[in-house]
Amino acid sequence: MNDDRDGRPRRFPAQWRPGSSVPGASATSREPLRPQRLLHAAAQDAARQVIPTGLGLDSAPVRQRMVQRLRQEGLRSETVLAAFSAVPRHLFVDTALAAQAYEDTSLPIGHGQTISKPSVVARMLQWAVDGATAAAQGHLGRVLEIGSGCGYQSALLALLGTRVVSIERLRPLHELARRNLDLLALPEVRLVHGDGRVGHAPNAPYDTLIAAAGGDDIPASWLDQLAVGGRLIAPTAQPGGGQALVIIDRTAAGFVRRVGEGVSFVPLKSGIG
Repeated sequence: MNDDRDGRPRRFPAQWRPGSSVPGASATSREPLRPQRLLHAAAQDAARQVIPTGLGLDSAPVRQRMVQRLRQEGLRSETVLAAFSAVPRHLFVDTALAAQAYEDTSLPIGHGQTISKPSVVARMLQWAVDGATAAAQGHLGRVLEIGSGCGYQSALLALLGTRVVSIERLRPLHELARRNLDLLALPEVRLVHGDGRVGHAPNAPYDTLIAAAGGDDIPASWLDQLAVGGRLIAPTAQPGGGQALVIIDRTAAGFVRRVGEGVSFVPLKSGIG
């Protein structure tokens, strides 16, 4: 639900170190992650039902071209690359926009919201994997996502984490995400219709928290629900204007904050609709 602030391509964070490989996958393998094999099969079936014939968007090579662009831009995590290889982005956009699904562009999903550029999502996931408490096991652990949108990032997170709770304040988008994710039968995702600013305390603490909307500050509830050793990535307004990704690590001694690259996200709002 975001876009680059100035529209120019950006490199991935310079301090990125490749994450450890997942069980059953070599360092260079693009074989499916847990549970990617089942996801891939379900996506193929769904694509044949949803996308008109002739577009060729149900073909894995189409996604691989997108993945190759991400690799060329500096993404080095094989786990994140494998997730992008598996999740069929065209299932998360309107069929009229399906031909643009694998371009590096944001696309409207209704209600003033968009599905984010693949490159922007990839940078956020890379930051997350880079600081993941469970990185040695190749996953993000327990994840809280603020802003389900159409469910695309939720699906990616499901392949990278052990459990995902995703909150969406707009009921039509909450229902859209549910329909889209139902096509892929991902048991690791729990969708919640609620106020993202308050987080979701019943399943806290979380090892990873990622927000798809930007506010003037980081809500205290998010910090409270972040596990010690966990990482939070969220767009936040900057003193000089605009937004930037803010990365916060929770340590035993407190919180460590850094500012990443500039971005432009939809506003973070309270309440539900």
